[in-house]
Amino acid sequence: MKITEIYIYPIKSLAPLSVSRTRLRREGGEHDRRFMLLKVLPDGGYRNIQIPHFPECALFHQRLDGGDIIVTYHVPSPPIFEPEAPEQHTALRVPLSPKLEGRDVVDVSICGSPTLAYRMGDPYDQWFTACFGYQVVLVYIGDQGRDVLAHKPSDHYIWRQPRRQQRQQGGWLSSISGYIPGVGGGEGDQEKNASERLTFSEIAPLLLTSKASLRDVSRRLPEGVEMDMRRFRPNIVVDGTLQAAGEEGEGLKAWEEDYWGELSVVSSSTGEEHRLALTANCGRCTSINIDYDTGRPSTGESGIVLKKLMADRRVDDGNKYSPIFGRYGFLAPQESQDDNDGIEIAVGDEIHVTKRLDYRDSWSWPKY
Repeated sequence: MKITEIYIYPIKSLAPLSVSRTRLRREGGEHDRRFMLLKVLPDGGYRNIQIPHFPECALFHQRLDGGDIIVTYHVPSPPIFEPEAPEQHTALRVPLSPKLEGRDVVDVSICGSPTLAYRMGDPYDQWFTACFGYQVVLVYIGDQGRDVLAHKPSDHYIWRQPRRQQRQQGGWLSSISGYIPGVGGGEGDQEKNASERLTFSEIAPLLLTSKASLRDVSRRLPEGVEMDMRRFRPNIVVDGTLQAAGEEGEGLKAWEEDYWGELSVVSSSTGEEHRLALTANCGRCTSINIDYDTGRPSTGESGIVLKKLMADRRVDDGNKYSPIFGRYGFLAPQESQDDNDGIEIAVGDEIHVTKRLDYRDSWSWPKY
């Protein structure tokens, strides 16, 4: 089995950027979801611009050019609004690492996990406002992060260490830190918390999907119509043959990923091996019904994919009303502790399932 596609989303909710390789860090893919857009409300507040509620986000394409994100707008037919704005026919250049001095700070909360974000201001706000047709601001997360509220690898039985072992690894100070005011849980706990942070991704740093499962979705559509993987907004897509050491492989089957707990990624260029922890199922919403060419909900059978999947893919006892497609993931704990610079993955890298579950994970993210 191999990685067949890699996607990043430098500006959250816009159309995905396909890349041949990327570096996975503790908080996610390099340059992934470090910017996002907010709609300015009449009372001066903000609303997160997320593609299920703002399908026109699919019309904004992004690519990297040196140290910048280049954003362009695809005018659909018919247009979302008229008359068209001149900015819709220009490109916007956004620095990947903007200077933060003097920028206003705003509160942002995604799925109940808050953070502070830096407003980019004009000309960025002005360009997006013109293209959307309503007032929009662009924000950057900087060095801030968001808490992971559930499904952390450190809380999963596969990777959870006994407290005694954590204290032994942290040395004598770690073993007594719980009794010293102001010291807290010790260095081990600090490392664990640092390795489980988010940017503007929703639930976890990574989302993995399977082409075999996508083919199963396509079979539910009329002949000649194929489901677009972009609608599921993954970071890593896998396909091919599952093969254990010394055994003959067999083709990847739809929905096998429901039971994957840990994967190894073997670099096709260096042979280095790294681990990914898969800790939760991804429940789906109306975003999978969006037409990326029109920026509107799809028409016909492609516009009711969510309904079709509800027939047999509501398989998570903790998320009973959402069909499941894909698995949320993190760098495995040993990876996030040993290499602060993350790991590099590329299309063509081998993927092996190293830990399987005999059950499906149950959704436990707190309500928000």
